[in-house]
Amino acid sequence: MAGNRGVVYVKPGEVAVRDIHYPDLVLRDGPGVNPLNVGRKCNHGVIVKVVTTNICGSDQHMVRGRTTAPSGLVLGHEITGEVIEVGSDVEFIQKGDLVSVPFNIACGRCRSCKNQDTHICENVNPDRPGSAYGYVDMGGWVGGQSEYVMVPYADFQLLKFPDKDQAMEKILDLTMLSDIFPTGYHGAVSAGVKPGSTVYVAGAGPVGLAAAHSAQLLGASVVIVGDLNEERLAQARSFGCETVNLRKHADLGEQIEQILGVPEVDCAVDAVGFEASGHGEGAGEAPATVLNSIMTATRAGGRLGIPGLYVTGDPGAIDEDAKEGTLKIRLGLGWAKAHTFVTGQTPVMKYHRDLMNSILSGRAQIAKAVNATLISLDQAPAGYQEFDGGASKKFVIDPHGMVRS
Repeated sequence: MAGNRGVVYVKPGEVAVRDIHYPDLVLRDGPGVNPLNVGRKCNHGVIVKVVTTNICGSDQHMVRGRTTAPSGLVLGHEITGEVIEVGSDVEFIQKGDLVSVPFNIACGRCRSCKNQDTHICENVNPDRPGSAYGYVDMGGWVGGQSEYVMVPYADFQLLKFPDKDQAMEKILDLTMLSDIFPTGYHGAVSAGVKPGSTVYVAGAGPVGLAAAHSAQLLGASVVIVGDLNEERLAQARSFGCETVNLRKHADLGEQIEQILGVPEVDCAVDAVGFEASGHGEGAGEAPATVLNSIMTATRAGGRLGIPGLYVTGDPGAIDEDAKEGTLKIRLGLGWAKAHTFVTGQTPVMKYHRDLMNSILSGRAQIAKAVNATLISLDQAPAGYQEFDGGASKKFVIDPHGMVRS
């Protein structure tokens, strides 16, 4: 049998590349696998040889020890690869197809999936709606920061690229279709971005940069990106965004007014999530900061897209309430301003085909926007450390050395 290696969570602050089981079309027992999912047969699935797989900011929450992820969990939910084996129930996907794998695992059969709400599939996670590869409390599906991975419900989920040679030429853009590009785009769409909109994006990490680029694609007149990290803000400016440094200047409204002439925007995106920091020099962690600041900075009647991750279990939180996801949010402010809030995972399949076409046509330049940086599987632990240190890079792992740099 062929071997397999993957990136494994060891303990807070440590990941390692280890030998892992070669996948088959059964979900086997292992770290993080829900007992009710053990032995689940997946004849509707395929085995994928991973061409590219990305390090995601949400992976960092686990690696920092801010979730209940068990040691030994194979990480990774952003997967692009070549199909090398198909299950007996697979009808339309074939060996040799080059495909994007949505990070949401979805059956295509339940009420949610039929409503295009594939981020809250009811049949793949015994604990609650919604699932993902290589993520804590998401059913235990094995992660894809590896050489090979099993993907269930292949006919429904997989996005096949129409031309393999063309796809490989644009693979650093197309690898973003599994999560980050649809997630940023969903944040912008949820916020109601339209031609002429003024938009504030909280966070200049990869998802924030993807949201900013998406807002541009949707016709925003001005996109303002806020962060505490000047290197990441410089990356946002590199493709035409205005920026505000919230470590140097704590008053967001004042900085927006300097750019727009008024202290408010039409809509906002939270691309930070629960590990948010307060604004200003020396400010510490304050998990409700972004939510409260975007309510303040968004005009009455505006919309707030919130793709930033919030959790129900955070053992490293600053207080007992925050450990269970109870935050000091100024809901009264949002209510008084008649804001619309859109939260939750991104339904990737709602967007990925259109975004693929935007990439293939040359309209979308997502790899450039997020500074896609190619590394080998063995370099993944160092990539995690550099990313956690604030590097303005989206690390793309090439397990088999198939991508031309």
